[in-house]
Amino acid sequence: METILIVDDEKNYPPILSAVLEEDGYETLTANSGHEALNILKGSDVDLVLTDMKMPIMDGIELLEKIKSDYPDLPVIMMTAHGSVDKAVEAMQKGAYTYILKPFDNDRLVLYSNKAISMYRVVKENWLLRNAVESQYKFGNIIGKNKAMKDVFETIQKVARTSATVLIEGESGTGKELVAKAIHFNSPRHDKPFITVNCSAFVDTLLESELFGHEKGAFTGAASMKKGRFELADEGTLFLDEIGELSQNLQVKLLRVLQEKMIERVGGIKPIFFNIRFIAATNKTLKDEIDRQRFREDLYYRLNVVRIVIPPLRNRREDIRLLVDHFIKKYAEERKADIPIKGIDHEVERLFYDYHWPGNIRELENLIERATILCPGETITASDLPKEFKNNIDNTLHLDGIPTNANLYDTLAKVEQTMIIRALKLADNVQSHAAELLGIGKSGLNQKIKKYRLDIGSKI
Repeated sequence: METILIVDDEKNYPPILSAVLEEDGYETLTANSGHEALNILKGSDVDLVLTDMKMPIMDGIELLEKIKSDYPDLPVIMMTAHGSVDKAVEAMQKGAYTYILKPFDNDRLVLYSNKAISMYRVVKENWLLRNAVESQYKFGNIIGKNKAMKDVFETIQKVARTSATVLIEGESGTGKELVAKAIHFNSPRHDKPFITVNCSAFVDTLLESELFGHEKGAFTGAASMKKGRFELADEGTLFLDEIGELSQNLQVKLLRVLQEKMIERVGGIKPIFFNIRFIAATNKTLKDEIDRQRFREDLYYRLNVVRIVIPPLRNRREDIRLLVDHFIKKYAEERKADIPIKGIDHEVERLFYDYHWPGNIRELENLIERATILCPGETITASDLPKEFKNNIDNTLHLDGIPTNANLYDTLAKVEQTMIIRALKLADNVQSHAAELLGIGKSGLNQKIKKYRLDIGSKI
């Protein structure tokens, strides 16, 4: 239920207005002065202010100015007598939604209130949507405790404050677009457009039109003018995904755009200038593409002002458990079963650690989403995982690197020590968790830690 604040120094007037508006389904608050109204606004969620123009000490215009200073989107309707129309016009110029002349009929009052509140409802919905988007891409939603990921977080934090061009490299599924959005939504441009274009999703001619836009009649089927992604991203960020797939022809045109900060639509001759922050991403190593003469070196250096490399999941296995917990929580609401999913068992955890993860985080998320749907209990077990996943796990011990004259006991000790160090790392040095991963008791693990004099910190 929306709330309307009624402000009038005539003590008999607010109760009358309250009765009219409450009959139409609104909640009302009343104040007999501008100062009282401002105090109410500090502690109440108000959707519309309905204020008289002429009041002692603080009149309606002064109250309007203070409201617009502290609550710029909150609509204000001014109530005024016929002799104060000039003041009402002044109020409109200073941001009042509208004014209503006294005496007015109840239907007109309700009509104006409905329109003002409907407008404010749209504004609030946009707030919520923007806050949800920005919250989703705060640094805390990029998950990882791996050192390489901590370096990524640090770089994002530094580069977000600037307008520098960023090149993000990483395998498919590592989260390149998530990093791009984190940069944008933590930057001064966060309330401006974030426009994405996948360079591999269009043939050359269509991609050029998507990027640059086109004039009416520029080619067959161009029935009207169309703005391209460059124009749509003005004042914001343009994310060029899979930049390594860009043709040589479009590489040349993009280089010119980066140098001159202007474009011409396809079929047009008028230069269009813009202010864009560029972020590019690729699952290829562009240095290798340059060596193969498939990517322009001059464009590479234009894009590579700041470079962020996202490690594949197989190189940050200590993050797997964090990601699993995150995705289980994410898909918990979609699970229709009565029993909530609490986690994965230790066999699944070992399988995840041994898997190569060619699809990286995207593959892990897909696996968890599927398992939360099919799991009959509260813990995901190996039986809830697809057969093709389990068949692709390599449990083979690679013994080819062991010298033929190696001492058996020394070799076994090295293997045991390596496995213990790996388990402790994956378990964040929690010994009970590491022991479960190794399939041994906690006391047995503790003895081996002492035997090999491992420095594991204080966690038990």
